[in-house]
Parts: sequence; C-alpha cells; structure tokens
Amino acid sequence: MIGSNAFNYVNVLNKAADASWIRNEVIANNIANVSTPGYKRKDIKFEGYLKQELMKEGLTGGDLNKRVANVNLDRLGTRIYTDQAELSYRKDGNNVDINTENANLAENQIRYYTLLNSMTQEFSRIKSVLSKG
Repeated sequence: MIGSNAFNYVNVLNKAADASWIRNEVIANNIANVSTPGYKRKDIKFEGYLKQELMKEGLTGGDLNKRVANVNLDRLGTRIYTDQAELSYRKDGNNVDINTENANLAENQIRYYTLLNSMTQEFSRIKSVLSKG
C-alpha cells in the first residue's frame, strides 16, 4: 500500500482487487466441489465493509474524495463465510448451482479487470501530474 492519504483511492482500489481475487478463488473452489456431497457454497464479505467505511458518520453525502481519504484501510478485510448453509439443491446436501457459480465467476472477473484498469488509469494521472510538475 502507498502510505499517504493522497493515494487512498488507489489503496481502496487495491483492497477491492484483493477481495475480488479471493472471491475468484472461493468461486473456483465452489465449482470444484459441485459434486461433493454435503458441500455448502462459500462467498466472501467485502462490499459491506467498504460501504460501512464510506458511510461513516459525518462523512455521508458530500465529497466522495473526502470519504475515500478517510477510509480506514485496516477495516477493509475480507471474510469467507458459508452462504445459505440450510439450503440444499440435492438430496446429498450440496447447495452449489453450477450455472450460478459460472455467472458469479464471469461477473467477478469483469469486476477484477475493471479495478485493475481503474488503478492503471489513476497511476497514469499521477504520472502525468508529476511529469508536468
């Protein structure tokens, strides 16, 4: 991470990309276990933590840059959890739907590459400012 509030936007994007990478691994694991009796699908929680940080009291509304600058990066972790453990699609107790997982995987890959693209663009803007300064 870059140690300055001026770069917190990049740091937040980096945390989001890390979370997306972890989600990709979790989804791949779900797909690998589609035929495992009793397996329950997993997912990660990240977006809720990010929203909570962006909506801190006193910072809602107004300038998004100010809210991002005040994000506590230590609170932007990921947590893997079992999703709908009480639900089963089959008699063997498995609750993984391959079509849903494939759609989630495609969506997550698009998210990941969008985050990488956003970081690249941000670094290009920073480089441009520094080279003109």
